[in-house]
Amino acid sequence: MIEQYVLDLQEADGTQIAVVGGKGAQLGGLSRIEGIRVPGGFCVTTDAFRRIMAQAPSIDERLDRLARLDPDDREAVRTLSAEIRRIIEGIVIPGDLAAAITRALAGLGERAACAVRSSATAEDLPTASFAGQQDTYLNIVGPAAVLRHVSRCWASLFTERAVTYRRHNGIDHRTVHMAVVVQRMVLPHASGILFTADPVTGNRKVATVDAGFGLGEALVSGLVNPDVFTVRDGEVVARAIAAKPCAVHALPGGGTREVAIDPQRQEQPALTDAQAVRLGRRIEAHFGCPQDIEWCLADDGFEIVQSRPITTLFPVPESGDRANHVYLSVGHQQMMTDPMKPLGISVWQLTAMAPMHEAGGRLFVDATRRLASPTSRAGLLDVVGRGDPLIRDALETVLARDDFVPSLPDAGPGRPSADGAPAAIGTDPAVVTELIERSRASVAALERDIRTKSGPALFDFLLESFEEHKRALGDPQSFRAVMAGMEATWWLNDKLWEWLGEKNAADTLTLSAPGNVTSEMGLALLDVADVIRPRPEVVAFLRGAPDDSFLDELAKLAGGTEARDAIEAYLDRYGMRCAGEIDITRPRWRERPTTLVPAILDNVQNFEPGAAERRFEQGRHRAREKEHDVLSRLRALPDGDRKADETKRMIDRVRTFIGYREYPKYGIVSRYFIYKRALLEEAGRLVRAGVLPEKEDIFYLTFQELHDVVRSDRVDDRLVQQRKDAFRSYHALTPPRVLTSDGEAVTGTYRRGGVPAGALIGLPVSAGTVEGRARVVLDMAQADLEAGDILVTTFTDPSWSPLFVGIAGLVTEVGGLMTHGAVIAREYGLPAVVGVEQATRLIRDGQRIRVHGTGGYVEILP
Repeated sequence: MIEQYVLDLQEADGTQIAVVGGKGAQLGGLSRIEGIRVPGGFCVTTDAFRRIMAQAPSIDERLDRLARLDPDDREAVRTLSAEIRRIIEGIVIPGDLAAAITRALAGLGERAACAVRSSATAEDLPTASFAGQQDTYLNIVGPAAVLRHVSRCWASLFTERAVTYRRHNGIDHRTVHMAVVVQRMVLPHASGILFTADPVTGNRKVATVDAGFGLGEALVSGLVNPDVFTVRDGEVVARAIAAKPCAVHALPGGGTREVAIDPQRQEQPALTDAQAVRLGRRIEAHFGCPQDIEWCLADDGFEIVQSRPITTLFPVPESGDRANHVYLSVGHQQMMTDPMKPLGISVWQLTAMAPMHEAGGRLFVDATRRLASPTSRAGLLDVVGRGDPLIRDALETVLARDDFVPSLPDAGPGRPSADGAPAAIGTDPAVVTELIERSRASVAALERDIRTKSGPALFDFLLESFEEHKRALGDPQSFRAVMAGMEATWWLNDKLWEWLGEKNAADTLTLSAPGNVTSEMGLALLDVADVIRPRPEVVAFLRGAPDDSFLDELAKLAGGTEARDAIEAYLDRYGMRCAGEIDITRPRWRERPTTLVPAILDNVQNFEPGAAERRFEQGRHRAREKEHDVLSRLRALPDGDRKADETKRMIDRVRTFIGYREYPKYGIVSRYFIYKRALLEEAGRLVRAGVLPEKEDIFYLTFQELHDVVRSDRVDDRLVQQRKDAFRSYHALTPPRVLTSDGEAVTGTYRRGGVPAGALIGLPVSAGTVEGRARVVLDMAQADLEAGDILVTTFTDPSWSPLFVGIAGLVTEVGGLMTHGAVIAREYGLPAVVGVEQATRLIRDGQRIRVHGTGGYVEILP
């Protein structure tokens, strides 16, 4: 293949990122849009960069060292990246390459002022912008200076910030190459940035224009604040004109300098309203996604010097129409706000009771129709408000915009108000026993029948099984049992506050409620620790960070057979669980049992034998005492006997049914693990047949796509790779609780007083106050907890319950009154506050904090 060192900018397009880099490809595409002016220029291609790198073999060894460095070791990254830059800048550009650049430069005019700009192959991409990571040099005059700055652009691929950015985005340094864009320099009156979507809220119908005098360097470097214009529907709807005391201008002989702006002109707008509304939408339409556009305004109009995708926006679910929609995050309800892989998303969609939409690797429910009807709207706001006030507040923000959600006639009754007693279901524990037995029988039948299925027949069988899954999930009796426990909780909290002035009384009344499979899971791991604690060889072995085959090794140790049997029995009951378990692709405890080892060792260290039974009995005793206290105080009130009798019925109801609240999820996850093992067996066949390189590649296909692969024995490798790249990029996105079809991420706020200044506000879900050491834990397998610690994390699902037995309190960023972490915190009597925005960033690991589980806030102590 003939190497091409220089390519005219107008010859570049989006298919040539590997040749001209992201910036060059974008600029080439821009130059083709009718009516859009781009300064003329050329690209020094990645062929030239590779040739230069080949002249310095010593860089290879340094790249190996760079790949091994911890990206957080900033001093080592800084030192090594500086060495690589010095080597590249010291390489003499070969004569033929220098001549090719000089000839292209002559086409712009040999003494023309130029901008020399980096254009890496991993730059200005839909999933990673790399904005500001490599270098640009303005007003470079003359061939010698341009060549020198081309070398500096090549070297800037290894700035400390670019190296760190690549590591955090999972990009191998060796896979990225540098092209350089050389363009005619624009000498503007004004310049700035246009975002074709609001970069803060994500609203795709709002554009913002930042503008200042002179070159854009004054804005980029923070020398001045910009004028900001907000544009919607072709008109400026808001403007903020800043004082701009200086600007950056080009010097006649090359380089730039800062100049003072005349005082009378400093507060004049850099753009007129008419100019502000002319920018952007045509460019966005061309590239098909919101753009971050750099522009210059010269004597003869606007020139565009860059356009890149805005990579921080959360994607909008596909609706198939142009109507307004309001989406609620499923992940915030299910305690799993991480992105899901495509197979996980499609299986959840196929087994869910309501249609769900995907965006950014997360699932959303369209709530528009329920919000449009007054009665169903009231019921929805009531339910979500009790669970997560931030969602309710966000929805009310959207509803306050009279024109966004259409008003429709009532479709039917909403959920009854919790002011009245819950619908009758009785308090007979046999109802729960029957439901659990029915679920176990269904799971056992699935496990038995799936064993004989393979190939396309497996997928036909699974589609039928998904219908049975949905039938079990929608069982009216099961739903009534779940709602009976939840509504009894709401009733008790409402009435005992009204009658006795007692906040969150149900928290104590539900301690050690029977039949809660999730709280039992945490206590059962204490029993496992009791088996392991008196066996020192086993404890030492587990402290040695074993791999996932450690269960086989245990039998070789003194007491290891008993320890292995205890762990195996635990995995037989709970091995289908894991963090983020609504995603079928996540590794289960049975697949990765080492996840449990830190929790087992913490239990060995922090508890005495028999702790599980003692804790359960203590909780039950506290609940009985609380019941006696509440009923006695009620009987002393006017009409006290009636109030006490009603309350006793509600206490019996909540203790009968609140534990069952956790069982349907256990049934879902049990079925998911059976589905997963069968699908992985099919993946193994595909690997053996040479269709797939590795089994886990099926996780990046939807269920239907995998079905097609099994039928055809063919897979689109590019699609799998694209899905892997997209999944990696989704980790950088923060999913909103509420998202509109305009792309706006609507954030709610807590609207209550009585919180000390500086405290972090959240939702009170488990009463009490506790003070202790904060342990910020983002991965359960990395937990290292001591008695009295307070767990601070993003979210907890049932898999985190084994940690709850050893902590004193809980703080999470995501959660609601009836989500799993809240239910288990109440079961164990842990003060807990959930829904604390950015808790894991605002609270440092090891700080002392005070959790007010009744008041719903967290104090960071000196």
